[in-house]
Amino acid sequence: MTNASEKPCLALLHGWGLGREAWAPVAEALTVHYDVRCIDLPGYGDTPADPADFSATAARLADALPPGSILCGWSLGAMLALQMAHNRPERFRALYLVGATACFTQQRDWPHGQSPTLLKMFMAAVKSAPADTLQRFIALLNQGDAQARANTRAQQRALPTDRFADTASLLQGLEWLWKSDLRGLVATISIPTLLIHGENDPLMPLPAAQWLADHLPDAQLEIFRGAAHAPFLSAPERFAELLIDTCHALRPYQATRS
Repeated sequence: MTNASEKPCLALLHGWGLGREAWAPVAEALTVHYDVRCIDLPGYGDTPADPADFSATAARLADALPPGSILCGWSLGAMLALQMAHNRPERFRALYLVGATACFTQQRDWPHGQSPTLLKMFMAAVKSAPADTLQRFIALLNQGDAQARANTRAQQRALPTDRFADTASLLQGLEWLWKSDLRGLVATISIPTLLIHGENDPLMPLPAAQWLADHLPDAQLEIFRGAAHAPFLSAPERFAELLIDTCHALRPYQATRS
């Protein structure tokens, strides 16, 4: 095993609502090979809220990581990872995108998303009862998973009741999901990319990941059969092994790459 200083930095970016605790099923296994850094998005955990827009937040997160880092983003975190790789391509060695999409909201030319009505409903629910809304959201993201009940219970138990993101940050995240359309920048991201997606993902449908696999210049797609939106929870051992094996196959990082 390599020394800790020689391990590649793996930055884990969580999705909307759940915080860094979402990575608990795989974080320890990944530390054997990686210098794992679980990043709290603005307003989560100990990170203060930040009214900056989506692109500015991505740039700030990118600049806080050492050159040669590997980004692993889930859900909203995957969208931020795409933006980070576009903003600062020279800083990153690879992307691992979990439950990813380039556009969360349905458009005339994009059927692989959610309706604006759903986002509006979630915004109204967050304003009136944020804790209850997060519990319902966890049940929603596990719909269609072969282990839906067990996954939902595990994530609801792990939800830090004393460390909820503040309401403004939750609403900001929903606004990002509603308005961010990254399809136009995908072709510019030449960093090697691993897409990991649940076969039955109810939030980011599988065709969204297949679109990314077709349009990112250097991407491969791994589909977790029987999984929904959190494949690292449905099959944590396979997930960790896949990330470790993929890193072994990566080209050495070149600091001067642009």
